[in-house]
Amino acid sequence: MASDSTLQRALDDAQEGRIGSALASMRLLVKRKPNDFDAAQVLGMLLLQAGEVAQAIHHLGRAVAAAPNVAGYRNNYANSLLSARRPRDAAAEWRKAIELDPTYSRAYLGLVLACAEVGDSVGAIEAGRCGLALNPDWPELSRNLASVLKDCGRIDEALAEFSRAIAKHPLDSGLRSSFLMARNYSDAPTGDVEQAHREYAQCVRSIQPPAHTDPSPDRPLHIGILSGDMRTHSVAFFAESFMRHRPTGCKLTVFSSGHAPAGDMMRARLITLADEWVDAVAINNAALDRAIRSRQIDLLVELGGHTSGGRMGALDSAPAPVIITAIGYPNTTGHPAVGWRIVDSTTDVEGSDAHCTERLLRIDPCFLCYSPPSDAPEPALPTATTAITFGSFNLAAKITNRTMSLWAAVLGAVPDSRLLIKCKSIADPGTREFFLERLRVAGIAESRVDLLAYTAGLHEHWSMYSRVYVALDTTPYNGTTTTCEALWMGVPVVTIAGDRHAARVGASLLDAAGHPEWVAKTPEEFVSIAAGLATDRARLASLRAGLRGEIRASPLCDQVAYARRFHGALRDAWRAYCVESTRGIHG
Repeated sequence: MASDSTLQRALDDAQEGRIGSALASMRLLVKRKPNDFDAAQVLGMLLLQAGEVAQAIHHLGRAVAAAPNVAGYRNNYANSLLSARRPRDAAAEWRKAIELDPTYSRAYLGLVLACAEVGDSVGAIEAGRCGLALNPDWPELSRNLASVLKDCGRIDEALAEFSRAIAKHPLDSGLRSSFLMARNYSDAPTGDVEQAHREYAQCVRSIQPPAHTDPSPDRPLHIGILSGDMRTHSVAFFAESFMRHRPTGCKLTVFSSGHAPAGDMMRARLITLADEWVDAVAINNAALDRAIRSRQIDLLVELGGHTSGGRMGALDSAPAPVIITAIGYPNTTGHPAVGWRIVDSTTDVEGSDAHCTERLLRIDPCFLCYSPPSDAPEPALPTATTAITFGSFNLAAKITNRTMSLWAAVLGAVPDSRLLIKCKSIADPGTREFFLERLRVAGIAESRVDLLAYTAGLHEHWSMYSRVYVALDTTPYNGTTTTCEALWMGVPVVTIAGDRHAARVGASLLDAAGHPEWVAKTPEEFVSIAAGLATDRARLASLRAGLRGEIRASPLCDQVAYARRFHGALRDAWRAYCVESTRGIHG
């Protein structure tokens, strides 16, 4: 009984963020009872939570060595190996667990994750389907299987699996979040995508009253940032400017809900910009709500939405008086506690407010500010003997059938031209073959395409732009960081303005960069602009020499002006809260 109470107390401490206390009590218990391998399991999983991966592997591996026929022990050991970036070893352990107990469905979930990590989408999909054959009503497995399908560009199959699972588990907020993220990649009508986001509200269960702070309209604010991407990630690079350049007297607390590799330089830089940094990776949503409330946050800026780094569930009871979504998610969140959303007049034209659950804050000319890298090589034009090459470095999931049709038309307009596609998932043989088949169906011959997955490092990644004449955007989910990178390397980007925020980000970025002439309104215009640029070598040479300077001097990179607009929008939202709060108090 004493062991049971110690275990439960340690688990409770961990859920509340008291990971040090949880570890201390479990280490003492394991020291007293070295052969209590159930206790060793709890200690190992808590060590994983705390980021002490080597120690977790030691304790969980010891249990496997002592009891090699317990599938559950192997499952936990495999999780520690996956956390140590040893996915092949983890996959081997999960396969052994399945050999021991073919009905042990948890091992199939782990195998999905490990196979996806090593670039074996075929193995991941097979493991997911085998697991669901055993346990068809497991939303977590459906979610991970569908996410693998999405990441390798099989969007229709992903959405079908999400829909099947949601029909059985309509109130599973994690499942719905992943489904909504996947919807942004599809060619579905914008009304359908909007309705799916509105339906997220049924997952929200508010368990306490919304937070309130002193509604004085002009006092210094305590701003919170909630993000799972406070590391070397595109969201962090876009957020840095408003974090660095904030109004005098403003206090900033960051709630970081995502893991970062040891020694991550961006994380280290961002920590210096915050007055307080709260590590929220291991705590549950209720504890995160309490952490935000206890600090009397006036205005919480959430940067993840329904991305994998988002923590929508922690917002259910509105832990701050004003909650604003910005930067990281290309759509309305559908969450009733999120009152505002930062956009601009290009991404969200006047009259589009009715399609969002939040009130819109337009910070023209662009809702983003690009922080260029300091170590990118100088832009270089392809040699005169290099075939005209169009390029895209976007995710495979963004390359929809509509996008492929646009690209096929561009290649058709420029004889002997080529297409260079660089994305991580192409390294996976299953994804590569599926992708090539889709290209063939779109009318793009494999002989005209170069598919690249990895480069040796960032310098090589940047240098890859020297092979590209013109970059082609994706639709309906435009590139963001990839567009900025191409421009920084002197490569013009052609986009087509669509009917939703995600499909108009390219137009916003190009407008802010001073090149609205690269924004097409129709497919025919897209082809004409791309072909015209690619065949005008003098123009391309001028752009390689001067575009970086243009971008550096443009509103797209003006961090001080952007931060002023961003914080002005936050103040506007705060003042609206103050007016509404006062009306509520005084009737």
